[in-house]
Amino acid sequence: MKVRVLGCSGGIGGGARTTSLLVDEDILLDCGTGVGDLAFEELLRIDHVFLTHSHLDHIALLPMLVDTVGDLREQPLIVHAAEDTLRILRAHIFNWLVWPDFTVIPDRIRPMLRMQPVEVGGIVHLGARRIQVLPALHSVPAVGYCLDCGGDKLAFSGDTTVCDKQVEALNGLERLRYLLIEAALPDEHQGLAHAARHLSPSMLHSVLDRLTGDPEIFVTHFKPGYAETLEHEVQAYQGRLRPQVLLNGQCFHI
Repeated sequence: MKVRVLGCSGGIGGGARTTSLLVDEDILLDCGTGVGDLAFEELLRIDHVFLTHSHLDHIALLPMLVDTVGDLREQPLIVHAAEDTLRILRAHIFNWLVWPDFTVIPDRIRPMLRMQPVEVGGIVHLGARRIQVLPALHSVPAVGYCLDCGGDKLAFSGDTTVCDKQVEALNGLERLRYLLIEAALPDEHQGLAHAARHLSPSMLHSVLDRLTGDPEIFVTHFKPGYAETLEHEVQAYQGRLRPQVLLNGQCFHI
């Protein structure tokens, strides 16, 4: 499996793109503004979108994606997410007010969009590829994901604060090679990070201290106004693992 970072910022401006990862040619993990950099032909190849949660920076281009390619596809675009997240999408996005309900266009038998619920601990099989749903703890219902095709694994935390169940799940993954994990706000705003259920660098460090494996750590979701401070604080970690900053355009192979 090849994973390409389309967006990994917690905001926009100056070329920043919000969260989305392209897996091979047909899967997106989250659907933030980074998806807008794909060519039209690349958009046509997307068959599955796995959402971590319902916040706009992670779903912003999902409505545009299905609107752009939906009528040119032979099969519906499938959105995989926790049932609570799908409920939010139905109520607040695909509600005919903000955006048309593509789950009934052109009709319920042949929709352009299909929503598929997932549960923590569940695994979606796409050929030889396995997408496992991981716990997360955020201000809205949220999950993370682990990608696996029989060898090394890549895990993506999604948006989360310190989550004991996620740490336990990560420690239970064999051959975890890469962990993409967030740190959105610097330590001087740790109170806000707690309230918003994000990680600060010191909170991230406490998570890294508890990991028993030896994955390469890449930190994502920096708020643009704090990027320099966050990079310095993240890389000040003195523990066993050596966190790096996730970069737009970066690729991973598992």
